[in-house]
Amino acid sequence: MARKRYTAEQIIGHLRQAEIRTSEGKTVLEVVRELGISEQIYYRWRKEYGGTEVSQARLSSYQKSLKDQEPLPKGRGSSVWLRES
Repeated sequence: MARKRYTAEQIIGHLRQAEIRTSEGKTVLEVVRELGISEQIYYRWRKEYGGTEVSQARLSSYQKSLKDQEPLPKGRGSSVWLRES
């Protein structure tokens, strides 16, 4: 069976649903079964995304994508490869 990947927005949505359902008196085990995830994943998500808003998650994913890109060269030597010899 293929592994399902969730976006940060989906994870935060699941955590909000879980919080609502546990406040209604359901146990964590019942909630994670309804959401279709394991208890271990729930606690991992809660540790990583607990208290974050969707806009913050989008910003952090954007920042991660910027870190993956190579930085532009800095300093005086950077203009050398722009010139043709």
